[in-house]
Amino acid sequence: MHPTNWLRALGLCVAAMLTLYAGVSSYGDLALQRFRASDVFTGPLEPTDAIAPSGGVAQLLSFDGDLLASDAARKTAQVIHHPATDASARAADNRSAQSAVTAALKVSPSRPALWLALGALKAEMREPATASLKMSYLTGAVPVEVAFSRLQTVTSTSAASDEEIRLLAQSDIRSALARRARFEAPLVAVYVQASPEGKSLLLETTQTIDPKFNALLKKY
Repeated sequence: MHPTNWLRALGLCVAAMLTLYAGVSSYGDLALQRFRASDVFTGPLEPTDAIAPSGGVAQLLSFDGDLLASDAARKTAQVIHHPATDASARAADNRSAQSAVTAALKVSPSRPALWLALGALKAEMREPATASLKMSYLTGAVPVEVAFSRLQTVTSTSAASDEEIRLLAQSDIRSALARRARFEAPLVAVYVQASPEGKSLLLETTQTIDPKFNALLKKY
């Protein structure tokens, strides 16, 4: 083949691929309501009738980390904020959400709120969540609302007995106490519902950071 014709054919192939990818991305924008993983933890979300991708389209979307993360966040929000009434259906929805989150993290792992979503889903199924929660700390910063949700998950699970997690979780406690007027009552509620290890984490950390709040916790 003449070099000019070869270059022309290559250019057409590249253009076709770019057009296909743009079309898939446009489909994703239309078919998936864009969620950020952090939105899952900032308040209840309305149920969505968005259509989840399937079949060959899902395979094409698997190259887009943002779309995968959006789909995973949508499924996680459904599990957390609008759980099915039937136990078996809740378990199935949880498994589906975990699969979606795992797929998104394989493509784009630097998503701390999405790691937290995976940890929260595992905790709901009473599965080990320590590794996922640890990754949520190590992959970047999160808004204070997300940090508070992470602290809630840590203190209610066996993750609170992990020494590295205990050190990392101190940052979440500091963030909440820095906004004590807003988070004082929720922090007390977290303490009341915490596991024994979670209670000791909260008591040990607040003793150093805020002794007055520590004294308040001890009343419960």
